[in-house]
Amino acid sequence: MAAGSVKRQQGGRTVKKNILVIGLGLIGGSLAKALMRHGDAVIFGYDADALTVRKAYKMGIIHHAALSLEEAAAEADFIILATPVGAAKKLLQQSQYWKLKDDVIISDTGSTKMEIMEAAANLKYIFIGGHPMAGSHKSGVEAAKEVLFENAFYILTPGRLAGDAHIEKMKELLSVTKAKIQVLTAKEHDHMTSIVSHFPHLIAASLVHQLDREQEYPFTKQLAAGGFRDITRIASSDPTMWRDITTQNNGMITAQLKLWIEEMTKLKNLLEVNEEEPIRQYFEKAKSVRDQLPIAGHGAMYSIFDLYVDIPDVPGIISELTGYLAEAQISIVNLRILETREDVFGILVISFQTAEDREKAKQCITERTVYDVYIS
Repeated sequence: MAAGSVKRQQGGRTVKKNILVIGLGLIGGSLAKALMRHGDAVIFGYDADALTVRKAYKMGIIHHAALSLEEAAAEADFIILATPVGAAKKLLQQSQYWKLKDDVIISDTGSTKMEIMEAAANLKYIFIGGHPMAGSHKSGVEAAKEVLFENAFYILTPGRLAGDAHIEKMKELLSVTKAKIQVLTAKEHDHMTSIVSHFPHLIAASLVHQLDREQEYPFTKQLAAGGFRDITRIASSDPTMWRDITTQNNGMITAQLKLWIEEMTKLKNLLEVNEEEPIRQYFEKAKSVRDQLPIAGHGAMYSIFDLYVDIPDVPGIISELTGYLAEAQISIVNLRILETREDVFGILVISFQTAEDREKAKQCITERTVYDVYIS
């Protein structure tokens, strides 16, 4: 049988798999659309907003709109809770009263795992937690894209009843997303994401709060339009979502905050002593570690893939470059200029959804112009 197939033989005939996706926002919609690649899977979609379900059906994201959650769940071979963790926990409680297939596999897409795994601990059905580490600058079912998870990490956290065969079934189902599937414990997942995703959001938010406190020199906020805005981009994320993530993974994030305070105390001591070489070594180590981080692919945080182009400040230059990219059918997420003056080159920053699009754009611009094109 080909990899990724969800066919099941029964009495000499092929039986299709029913997949129910509950929650048809960006993640649920994109997952449903990707799972459509299984030619023998039937995708049912349910959302608390009936209009969202109708949109998903009209857009071809699902095969069927589930009018009754319990009826659709009863026919499902896989149930994916693509909702916030709080809503997923309530659905797990409700599922105890649903008449489900004995071999059904239930999963979720939440950003934290320990809390949802605890909620699923007493289920009599197989539960395998999931976290697709991908996102977009857009939200809602209208933004759903079947390629959203390609080359992104997709973490699975098996529950107590999940054996190797169940995990393989889940991997097989998700193989069509072209994500990089990894199996971790819930504790491992929440610890790792607290370091590289959850805690950095707190830092970004605190930097913005520190900027907001500046009253003596109001022009400071104008200077924040460049690099400061870039490094604090994640502070613009949905406050409600990050409230939930922070409260759900509070212990891990608090532990990271304690380590951060220790690091800041160490840095404060370096600055108070004010010796040049130790300070240089501090920055040198940071540069070395950062330079060794992987560039390609998605990490734990949603990434915009930026391409930097040194351009002269002349009329029509931006439309020229975007015209080249349009001809090559390369989609752009965002455009911004870091600096332009009459006597110097400006820096045009072009953002892309994927590393592949960025690489294609780099090649396209390099071949058709003399401008310096680079990745920072």
